Amino acid sequence: MNKIRVVVVDDSALVRSLLTEIINRQPDMQCVGAASDPLVAREMIRELNPDVITLDVEMPRMDGLEFLSRLMRLRPMPVVMVSTLTEQGAEITLRALEMGAVDFVAKPRIGVTSGLNELSGDIVEKIRVAAKAHVRRLAAAPAPAATPSLSAGGPEAPRRPLPRMSTEKVICIGASTGGTEAIREVLAPMPADAPAIVITQHMPPGFTTSFATRLNGLCRIRVQEAVHGQRILPGHAYIAPGGRHFHIDRSGSNYVAVVDDSEPVNRHRPSVEVLFRSAARVIGPNAIGIMLTGMGADGAQAMREMKDAGSYNFVQDEASCVVFGMPRMAIQAGAAHEILPLRQIAPAVLARLADSPAGVRHRI
Repeated sequence: MNKIRVVVVDDSALVRSLLTEIINRQPDMQCVGAASDPLVAREMIRELNPDVITLDVEMPRMDGLEFLSRLMRLRPMPVVMVSTLTEQGAEITLRALEMGAVDFVAKPRIGVTSGLNELSGDIVEKIRVAAKAHVRRLAAAPAPAATPSLSAGGPEAPRRPLPRMSTEKVICIGASTGGTEAIREVLAPMPADAPAIVITQHMPPGFTTSFATRLNGLCRIRVQEAVHGQRILPGHAYIAPGGRHFHIDRSGSNYVAVVDDSEPVNRHRPSVEVLFRSAARVIGPNAIGIMLTGMGADGAQAMREMKDAGSYNFVQDEASCVVFGMPRMAIQAGAAHEILPLRQIAPAVLARLADSPAGVRHRI
């Protein structure tokens, strides 16, 4: 068996040593080099031709984002970012994912040795996933984070008006590895009067606030973290808070958010299974399901439950996925009505809404 060859790039000698040890403990991978800054890493990558690199966000001589940008334009390869668990670290990490990094690890600010050892299982799993990921060349530098909101007078794609009664409809999205950019691709075309959108993206605590804020500045709809007990309203998208489950319930004629700290499901919290199962139970034929890129099978069976309850489901196709795990399992479960490239999903959802009846009313 060919081992996954990894180069570690981090300015901390302690972190380089810890990551090297964690990687070399695995029978299927090997740390073939460790660099203290991107300029050293550049020569290492040329000489060693690794399968994956781990890259610190904050680096001397050339910061991690600048190095990543150059790497993804000139020699695209799987990258796992190593981020500091701070607000600034979260924003930089989201920028890195936009540039093409496959995933990230949030390293602790204190107790680095014990913290990274506790995260060792996640680290090596992310490296394994990255080694198989579909990586694309970065054609040009992405737009800056401060892109003006489309709702503030930006161009809007022509569309047919949505049904007046679409308040009963709810769009439910599940994603994992590669999902932050896939979710942006789906949300950005949504009009201000779109049905409510509920989202579970596998993400640790401390990152979803920045993720929601970033999307809110790029979309016509309002994007926010879900808050326990709030009403789920049209024109809004709600993201499961990192490290907490999110599902939907009813209060009279209203949909409401439920956020809790119950046990992980399918090893995840938040779990797509939890959100989709509630959609099958509570929303039924008024739900539209979307399964995007991600590793594993989280949400696949619950998406089939949604379909059995009358929802209409879209699944991202293999060619446009960073990782085709969750979509593949949803397809195998018989949950998909349509399998589409990422860029076709939002137009297909809007077309479905425009052609659909005003909304199937639940009997309360």
